[in-house]
Parts: sequence; structure tokens; C-alpha cells
Amino acid sequence: MQEYGSPTCHRIKKGGISLALTVLVADDDPEIRDVVGIYLRNEGYRVIEAGDGAQAVELMLREQADLLILDVMMPNLDGIKACLKIREKSAIPIIMLSAKGEDIDKITGLTTGADDYVTKPFNPLELIARVKAQFRRQTLAGGGKPNDSSVIEIDDLIIHKTRHQVIVRGKEVSLTPIEFSILELLAGNRGHVFNVEQIYRNVWKEDKFCSDNTVMVHVRNIREKVEDNPREPRYIQTVWGVGYKVE
Repeated sequence: MQEYGSPTCHRIKKGGISLALTVLVADDDPEIRDVVGIYLRNEGYRVIEAGDGAQAVELMLREQADLLILDVMMPNLDGIKACLKIREKSAIPIIMLSAKGEDIDKITGLTTGADDYVTKPFNPLELIARVKAQFRRQTLAGGGKPNDSSVIEIDDLIIHKTRHQVIVRGKEVSLTPIEFSILELLAGNRGHVFNVEQIYRNVWKEDKFCSDNTVMVHVRNIREKVEDNPREPRYIQTVWGVGYKVE
């Protein structure tokens, strides 16, 4: 493990102490880790490196990382399996890196619980923008709008926005930050139909729309977690040819 220090401009309160946000970069290519680390350090993040998936899982828990950049193809434990293991314990934002650019590969990465997907070769500035977007969305998620209640209740689905908590039929379910933001958006605007582009712009906070299956996969993941029967969803309804809504 190699850790970089830097003047911190991105900070978070932990136990009453102000600490730099920590990004864990997991890739078996040291040059990629070095480049990504330099750009992250220049932005004021604390950076930790891992050379394989197994080390990434260990460091993520031990170092209490705030975000994970995870390569798919790594020795010992690949990124997909590492992502699955991490999702058993944490809802940390995960950005997947892969040389594969096919839709099926993106869907696989997102289905395992990743929040975003970047294809190699990539522009480091774009990756940093995506990191910032994840942290920005985390900051905004759960805060609500000025006149909104902090709790949304729809039958036996309860969303605590300030606690970033979802309870279904009396049991808490674990959603990733992206999944939570999508559910909060739809549930907080009951009856309003959002198309895929509107969901992307509201949740990812980006003007540039990625015309892939990203939103669809996340909606499917949410249904798997909150619906009794995901094939006949009770909460998130599909309006064919238009988008999604919560009644």
C-alpha cells in the first residue's frame, strides 16, 4: 500500500475531527495508480492504493475509505467479485474501471453494485469529475429540499432522507448511494414520470447524458431490493416509452 498526503480541500467530519476524504484506487497497473493518485492528490483527496481485489477489500474496511475506484481485471480477486464482497458490508460509492466497453460489461459492473463505470483508456480529468460528482451527490442526498419532509412514506416503504435509510416491510434494505438517490427522486415526486435522461441529470448532477443502460440497471437493482416481486413492481412503475414513476 502506498498513501499520498496533500493539502486537503475536500474534507469530512469523522468523530468531530475534520479529515480529508479518502479515495482507494485499486488497479494492478502501477502506472495507472500513479497517474490517478497524482490527479486525486492535486484535488486534495487522501489516496490509498491496492494492487488487487483482495487487498482492495481489506484496505477499504481497514482505512474507512470514502470512495473506491476499482479495476475489473485484477489478480487474486477481480473487480466484480471484490465489488460483491464490499457491497455485503458497505454502501461506499464505487467507480469501476475496465478496458471492456461493451454494454453487457457495463451492465455486469453496475449489477454487482457499482455506481459508475469508466472505460479505459480514460481521461484522468473525466475520472476526477466523476469522483467529484459522486461526493457531490452524497452531500446532496438525504438533505431534502427546503420545504420537504425528511421522511417519505409509501405504504410499507419508508425513506429517511437525512439518515440515508430505507425500510421495507419493517426491515432495513441496503441501497448504494446512486440507488438511494434514484428512489428518493421518484418517491419524492409521486405520480411524476421521469424519463431516463431526466433521472440521469437529477441523480448524477451532470449535463452530459450517457446514452447507455446505466439508469435501467440501477432501477432493476432497486426493484430487486425493495419489491416483493421485481417482475411485477409495486413501487417503481414503468411507463412504457416514457420512463419511471412512483405512484
